[in-house]
Amino acid sequence: MIRRFGSGPKEGVTYTRRAGAYALISDGQDLLLTEQETDLQLELQLPGGGIDPGESPLAALHREILEETGWRVSGLRRIGAYRWFTYMPEYDLWAEKLCAIYSARPVLRVGQPSEARHRPIWMSACTAADRLFSPGDRFFAQQACEGALPVTFR
Repeated sequence: MIRRFGSGPKEGVTYTRRAGAYALISDGQDLLLTEQETDLQLELQLPGGGIDPGESPLAALHREILEETGWRVSGLRRIGAYRWFTYMPEYDLWAEKLCAIYSARPVLRVGQPSEARHRPIWMSACTAADRLFSPGDRFFAQQACEGALPVTFR
């Protein structure tokens, strides 16, 4: 059974299932996050995103991390998953997000993010656990903060 965050599906709303892959990227001390500017606010997020048709989760994750942060990573290891029923205003879509979470190490910054309105930010897992937009992302950052994951994030 996959852990669910947030409220369940709203009655009368049709949801589109959207699979995605996201990463806790640690340099041994801090996490690499992305700050996305939306029309309403700034959202702090784990780097990652939707998996395109025909794309593997790992290929999608490498692509999304590079687009959102300008970094290349290695050592991807799946550490969990969650689902979240939410509205995605950038797509005008009610989505059932199925989010696979991986750990990774930063290898090389190759440039600025190519995805508009994104900027990379480094912060501690404990601070991220309070500031990330998604409740599922906050949960995994909190697990990293507490040392409860099978990888080192401190």
